Order: sequence, then C-alpha cells, then structure tokens
Amino acid sequence: MEPNQSSDDQSVEVDSVEVERPPNAQATAARQTAPDRYWLHLLLFALTVVSTVYVGADWWAYRPGYYEAHNETVSLLFVTVNQAWLLDGLRYAIPLLLFLTVHEFGHYFAARYHKVRTSLPYYIPFPFNGIGNFGAVISIRQRIPSTRSLFDIGVAGPLAGFVVALGALIYGFATLPPPEYLLDLPGHEALKAHIRQHGTFPDAPPVPEDGRVILVVGSTPLYWFLSQFFANVPPMYEMYHYPVLFAGWLGLFFTALNLLPVGQLDGGHVLYALLGDRWHRRFAQAFVFVLLLTGGVGFMVETRTALYDMGPWAGRSSWIILAAIYYGYLYKIFGGTSPRTLWGLAGLLGGVAGAVTLGLDFGWTGWLVWSLLIIFLVQVKHPPVMRPQTLTPMRRVLGYAAIAIFILCFSLQPLSTL
Repeated sequence: MEPNQSSDDQSVEVDSVEVERPPNAQATAARQTAPDRYWLHLLLFALTVVSTVYVGADWWAYRPGYYEAHNETVSLLFVTVNQAWLLDGLRYAIPLLLFLTVHEFGHYFAARYHKVRTSLPYYIPFPFNGIGNFGAVISIRQRIPSTRSLFDIGVAGPLAGFVVALGALIYGFATLPPPEYLLDLPGHEALKAHIRQHGTFPDAPPVPEDGRVILVVGSTPLYWFLSQFFANVPPMYEMYHYPVLFAGWLGLFFTALNLLPVGQLDGGHVLYALLGDRWHRRFAQAFVFVLLLTGGVGFMVETRTALYDMGPWAGRSSWIILAAIYYGYLYKIFGGTSPRTLWGLAGLLGGVAGAVTLGLDFGWTGWLVWSLLIIFLVQVKHPPVMRPQTLTPMRRVLGYAAIAIFILCFSLQPLSTL
C-alpha cells in the first residue's frame, strides 16, 4: 500500500506482499523503463471488485431472510445473482475500493509531480482473508531523490485515503438502520431476542452460541468520537454486519497501518522527513517495542488458557515460545546479543507478565506478525535520502496532521474475540 525505497544500488522495492531485488544495473534500468501493462491493471481491478463484492455480501452482510423476501435477480455476464445480495456487496466494496484507489493514486500523482518513475496501482484480489483483497500497491521504479519528494510521496497516500475513509464512516453512521436490521441475520439468537424485546442493543455482549467465536473490532479515538453524534450505533461486536460502516472502519485501520512510524512505511517516511534520522530511529524502536509488548499480551491471553488445559508444562511453554520470538526480534533490531538485547528481552517479558497478572487484556497477537514484517522486511531504520532537505512550513503542518491522523485511527487491539 505504500511506496518504498532502498539505500543501496540494488534498489529494493518493499510493499505489502512482495520484495523485488534486481540482480544488476541492467535489470534495474529495464525495470525503470518498463511500460505499464494497462490490461493487467484493469484485470486485477476487475477481479478485486468481484472478490470484494462477494466477501462483503456473503460474509459481512449476509441476510438470507431478507434476500428471500427480495428475490429480484440481475444477470452479470454468465451469472445470475440476487439483486439485494449484490447491493449489500456493493455497499461494502465501493467505499473500500474507493479508499484503496484514492490512497494509491495519492502516491502515484505525488511521484509523477516529482518526476519519479512509478507504476499504476496493482490491485490484489483475494476472497479468502475476510476482506476480499490484499489491498493495492504501486511500484516506485527509481530511488526517491530528496527529502521533500520522499515526504510528498509518503504523505499523499494516507492523507488522500483518510478523506475517503472519514467520508465513508460519516455516511455509514448517518444511514444506520434501527437494531431490527439484524433480525434478518442467521444465528445471533440471544441478540435478536433482546432486540425483539427492548428494541435496542444489549449493554453486554451475549454469550456465544454453540461455542462459536464472536469477532470484536477495536474502537479508535476517531470512531468513538463520531459514534457519539448518531443513533442506532451498533456495538463493536456487531459493527461488521453494516457494510459501509465496516468499510469505513477498515479505511481507518489501513490508514493507521500505513502510518506506523517505522522504516519505509508511509509513517516512517513522514517521521524521517520531519525529525531526521536520529529521532526517527528512536521513535521507531520505541514504537516497535510497544507493538511487541501488546502483541505479547495478546499472545499470552489467547494461548495461555488453552495450553494450561493441556497440562502445566504445556502452559509454561507459551512463555518459552514468546521469549524465543522476542529474542529473535531483538537480535535483529540491535544486531546481535548485546546488553540492549537482554535488557529489552527482560523488559518485554516483565511487561507482559505484569499485564497478565493484573488481568489486563489490551493486546493483539497480530502485532507480533506485523513486527516480523517490519523488523525483517520493511526495516525499523529508514535509509538515507540522496539529497537531504529541510521541509517547508506547509509540509511540516501536513506532517504533524498525518501524525494526528495516525493517533486518531490507531487501536492497540484492532481485533479480538469473545
């Protein structure tokens, strides 16, 4: 979802799904002059639309009773689908794909403005991850030459995409149906019984039925603030059944991921251009420690009970696994086994132990996965630019605005289960 650059001559392009490493200068030159294959971009976009519509309608907004009552169909090439089902899918797919498109073209047009060669967005369809796609990426085909061009290209995508996510969120809140909307969903019997009796959502989440897991998405400062101005706001454990609202929440989530202030993510570009190498490195390392701590808390909360049910030795093994993960990450960050590595390991394990002892559940195991990608792929440290520059006052304002947007969109626990 973000453009990146490398500090060496073998330009490394890092994005959300792949790493490309041209073996020599000839390959790099060929890559820089490669023409856009418009048919490929259009094909990937079309497949992503289909994949995202399907997931939106069949996973998040699936209302079989409503579709049976509204059984008009529409023919699409070789397929005939329920019209109401298709509209539910489009309510999810349109705002989400609009967010991805505006985000990527923010990078694209900023790169073109600075005469940096770049590709059109590559959309990545995938109907099996619960979202319908793996986002979109552009390929920067040369090193970004200066601090200002690095900043402009890095900040343009998140700022542009945030406007769309905010618009989708406000529209989703403003068009919320009454709680009776959920009566058309399969299952959810305890919730539906409460709605039939009281016409409102219950204050506490219902007990999961038949051992089923209830997915809870995390609130963010911005989501919480906006929710105070609208009626019929669903609880976070049911919000994903509202396609537009869920797409807006995903827009905030992806904006926060791209603005993580580390390495060659968009947020890393912004922080590096604003504060320079020294302070970027300090903030990036500190933030990775926050991710590791919250990831460790999530890991222990999610696995410790299950492992202890298998026996005391199995329960203790969760700490051994977590310590090994932490050591591998810290070894990479600090370049070996050093006092900082050992102190960092002790501090992280102590922090997780304290949180677990106090019964605090503020973590998400997924942050351990994201830390893996950051530390070993994206890198914590930002590579130097070829031509250092100071930012103009307006750029500094936009940079601090991007930091504020990150804070408003970030959640320490974006996903959890009941």
